[in-house]
Parts: sequence; structure tokens; C-alpha cells
Amino acid sequence: MTTPLRIGISGYGVVGKRRRQFIDQHPALETVAVCDRKFDGSGTLTDGVRYHDDYRKLIAEKPDALYVCMTNDIAPKVTIAALEANLHVFCEKPPGRDLDDIASVIACEKRHPSLKLKYGFNHRYHYSVQDALKLIKSGELGDIINLRGVYGKSQIISFESDWRTKRRIAGGGILLDQGIHMVDLLRLFVGEFSEVKSFVDNNFWHHDVEDNAYALLRTEDGKVAFLHSSATQWEHRFHLDIALTRGAIELSGILSGSKSYGQETLTVSRKKESNSINPSRETRYYKEDPSWADEIDEFATAILRDEEVLSGTSDDAFKTMELVYRIYCADDSWRDRWNLADTLTNAPSHDPTPN
Repeated sequence: MTTPLRIGISGYGVVGKRRRQFIDQHPALETVAVCDRKFDGSGTLTDGVRYHDDYRKLIAEKPDALYVCMTNDIAPKVTIAALEANLHVFCEKPPGRDLDDIASVIACEKRHPSLKLKYGFNHRYHYSVQDALKLIKSGELGDIINLRGVYGKSQIISFESDWRTKRRIAGGGILLDQGIHMVDLLRLFVGEFSEVKSFVDNNFWHHDVEDNAYALLRTEDGKVAFLHSSATQWEHRFHLDIALTRGAIELSGILSGSKSYGQETLTVSRKKESNSINPSRETRYYKEDPSWADEIDEFATAILRDEEVLSGTSDDAFKTMELVYRIYCADDSWRDRWNLADTLTNAPSHDPTPN
């Protein structure tokens, strides 16, 4: 293909600008227009890219694909509008505020089977995560016994706005905003969970969304996972321990734009037959973060070759969002306080649809 795919970016804040950085580095992609409510009408940036103050004006320019980097309340609506306009769509996580949001998108996706829809579960593309997944699939360390994950920061407010603290816009707090990445990784490593127990609270920041979620999960075949998603982690932290029958994997730190989660490492412990108390240990250090570029490349490849989206599909988004809401609803007091009982019981049935 000699002509690059024409890309629009809806929501041109911190995330939208970071997406553009990697879009414009891709030889088959070119950013042609952006939109954000901070703009005054329409015009042209100094680099020649068109700008608008409304996503509908951007969609009317008919780019080949749209990147949706908007608040949780509007992202599903924009995704649907873009699909209906025959655009491929890459949408940031979470897919919306609740299961109804993502179900509406999937219903639209089914009406447009030729289009590609991908969600930005960026952590799957970190080299440490991919190396851990390869080790697990190889069987070298045996079967997974349990997982323990902590992902947190010091507050819910981030970037340039406090919309993440408002339930009507965000739908949820630290678990839905950041912890969803860890929820997605737990599913990636062991599959679906049949049992969920939890405590969820907002006792520190007192927003109408959670600032801590503690969950205990178990799969049908007995693998157990513990998750702590926190907005009171005074030092930013990402840590995931995976215990296996012949060793262990420890993911610590993750490279990010803020560089505040520490060195990204993968430590592999292998059980010694002669001395199981002192296993051999090997630590790998990662100095580059390819996740944004690789994630964008996969989306571009799916469009250009008319192939299925490999990761971050609408099915991934629905199942991960469903598990988030199962965690919310497993805490009776949290479920009743925010009237979440119908969120799961009335959730639309979902059958995966290939792209």
C-alpha cells in the first residue's frame, strides 16, 4: 500500500497526543485530523493537521480509522458513530462506564463485520508480560497455582482533569480506570474466574467512586488470584507474583509515560530438585517500552491485511469489564450503595463476534 491510512484522533489530551506520537512513527499511518473540546471551532494546526471542537466534524472528514481517547461516558457513543460511518476504530480502555455501554458497541460491531475494532489494553504488549506468558505456555515451570497482583497510585485524579472522580462520567474509580489492566492480565494468564469475593470502598478520598478494591478470585479448576487496586498507594506500584508448580514468575514495575512505577523487571525462580527452599533466580531488565508502537502496529496490520484483531477485541473488553463489575457486586454494601444489582443480572447476553 503506497498511501498511508488516514487517522483521526478523537480526544486530543495527554493520551491522544501520545497515541499520535506513535501513529506518526508508523510508515502506514498518518494523522490527518484531531478533535477536542478545548479547540475553538475548526482550523488547522501549525503542522497541517486539521482540528475540530466536535467529534462529529472529525468523523465527517472520513478518515480511514479513528482513535477514541475520550471520557468513559462518551467513548462508546463516539465508537458507535465511527463504526456507523464505516471507520475502523481503536478505543482506549475502559470500553465505557458499564456492560450496557460495551454491549451497545458490540451490537453495532456485528452490523459492520468488515470493520476492525480494537481496545487499548496496553499492558499486554509490554515485553515483560509477553515473556511471562511465553514461559507459562511453554510448561517449563509447570501449572499456575495462584497469582497476587497490586496496582496502585496515590490518587484517582490524573493528567489534566478530575473527571475520573465522578461516577456519572467515569462509571467507576481506580479499579475501572487503572486496575482494569491487572484484571485483564489475570484473565490473560489463567482464563475466566468462576468465583469472586471482594471488599470495595472510598473511605479515604470520599469521591463517589472507589479508591480501593480488594478481590479474591478462583477459576473453575482451582487457580486463585488476589488483586488489590489502590488509589492510596503512596508510591506508584505495579507488582504481580505468579506461583507455579515448578517455579515462580515475578513482574515488578512497568515502564510508563510518567516513569513513576520503577524499573520494569521479570524475575524467574526455578525449583531445584535437591533444595526447593532456595530456587535459582534470574532477573531480566527491560529498558524499552514497545507497547504503544506494537499495539498500534497490530491494529494497522489487521486493517491493511484484513485480518482479525489478535488482542484487545470487543470480546476481551466485554469479559474484562464483566469481571470488574463482578468484583463491584461481590461486595454487598458497595453493590447496594450504588444500585449495581441490575448491572450484572440485566446485562445483555454476549456471543463473541470475529472481526
